[in-house]
Amino acid sequence: MLRQWDSLSPSGNDSFSMLLHQFLDLSASRHPDKCALICEGQRHTYREVADRTRALAQLMRERGIRRGDRVALFMDNSAEMVAAIFAVLRIGAVFMPVNPMTKRDKLAYMLNDARAAALIAHVDLSGVWEPALQECATVHTVVLAGQVEECRAVPAYAVGYPSSSATAQAEPASETIDQDLAAIIYTSGSTGDPKGVMLTHLNMVSAANSVSSYLELDATDVIVCVLPLSFDYGLYQVLMSAKMGATLVLEASFAFPRKVLESMAREKVTVFPGVPTIFTTLIHMQGLDGFDLRSLRTITNTAAALSEEHIRRVRSLFPTARLFSMYGLTECKRVTYLPPEQLDIRPTSVGRGMPNEEVWLVDEEGRRLPNGHTGELVIRGSNVMRGYWEKPKETAERLRPGSLPGEMVLYSGDLFRTDDEGWLYFVARKDDIIKSRGEKVSPREVENAIYGLEGVLEAAVIGVDDELLGQAIKAFVVLKEGFTYSEREVIRHCLGHLENFMAPKFVEFVDDLPVTNTGKIRKSGLR
Repeated sequence: MLRQWDSLSPSGNDSFSMLLHQFLDLSASRHPDKCALICEGQRHTYREVADRTRALAQLMRERGIRRGDRVALFMDNSAEMVAAIFAVLRIGAVFMPVNPMTKRDKLAYMLNDARAAALIAHVDLSGVWEPALQECATVHTVVLAGQVEECRAVPAYAVGYPSSSATAQAEPASETIDQDLAAIIYTSGSTGDPKGVMLTHLNMVSAANSVSSYLELDATDVIVCVLPLSFDYGLYQVLMSAKMGATLVLEASFAFPRKVLESMAREKVTVFPGVPTIFTTLIHMQGLDGFDLRSLRTITNTAAALSEEHIRRVRSLFPTARLFSMYGLTECKRVTYLPPEQLDIRPTSVGRGMPNEEVWLVDEEGRRLPNGHTGELVIRGSNVMRGYWEKPKETAERLRPGSLPGEMVLYSGDLFRTDDEGWLYFVARKDDIIKSRGEKVSPREVENAIYGLEGVLEAAVIGVDDELLGQAIKAFVVLKEGFTYSEREVIRHCLGHLENFMAPKFVEFVDDLPVTNTGKIRKSGLR
């Protein structure tokens, strides 16, 4: 870890604290003519990305954006989005990535909650951001990417996205330190209003260092990103690519899988980050052998765990690649990873804590548990968030005093169990645990049993109110074309693999399951 950190320091000394935008600066100085970004059929060198970043930073300075100001980024995956991230950081401001699928009311809430000073947005999303701005009094600058003349009603304080740095002036010395906020990333808000996760430069640099370390990324890598850059897993592909001097192949989405696979084959992609919905799609696609993906060496999965059957099939599809199962939270980016060589030994584990981090389990009274028990996961490390933006009550629920005076550690809200060797296995969100017949049931355990049925594409298990049982277990099942099962057959299968109290009482067959923008099954949509 220290060796990698030092190698990035301009001065070469270990007292230097890295800032996020310096990832790009250092790679641009070392590899100015190397391809940094491939997006929408265009190739951008590190020099070009850095120049565009400086031009946008200068524009924002001229518009009065200052250190600590919040700047919302409301754009599709694009070269403009990448430049905006680093430009906001260059001037010491705080970027707020917002999913381009966000609706007007939610966007307005975020802008007002963060008291955003500026919005950088794509013109073609004006149907959302224009009415949202009418409800926000703090935004005084709008920077538009795309054909501004196509915008129906350009605000008087709006300006077009700069295309070059020809007029760029000398930059003032940065006052930013690694304790300053770098980003506010809003959670999904499935249980109420979205919460803004505050992340400092130190938080995000530490996470990028640790993840790139255990994935063994380097400058020769070509990383594909099909995930929205508003999602921390997508965002970190940008940051880690810039950190390593790698090449990022940025796709709009995974809506057209064959187009993405063609791009991966053409660019000889080496790293493929995904989520379960992406891998489920690939597993059931025909003709994958028509794509030459032998360059692929690393596949990562997060957002939700893959079933054992899906792990087996992903590995068979991509035999040259190592598969990393991982677990993380927006509140600290990444938490655990399972080394690929452990997959055959403990395929359902999400591993152990990543480098420069300590994790453990506690019981309901907060007492640390030994191996072989189930409890809430607690995380200690420099990657742990500063808190939720202006939400002290919610912050106090998640950040609690650690072992050192003044130290705060993160209570994840997720239940795990450990085996005798300390490997972690996800059980459930604390709020998702089903209490049926006086027993606690992990939805994940029931879902894994259902995945054992041939032809099951997806499964989701929830608890529903029941006068007799307290909560009854209900399973929603998506079947692959050509397969049919009755409700009784699914229940009988579960009874053959689980304790009786864990078997579903109800089974509903559906065409698809509701998912979040990050690929997680949205169980609130099933209730």
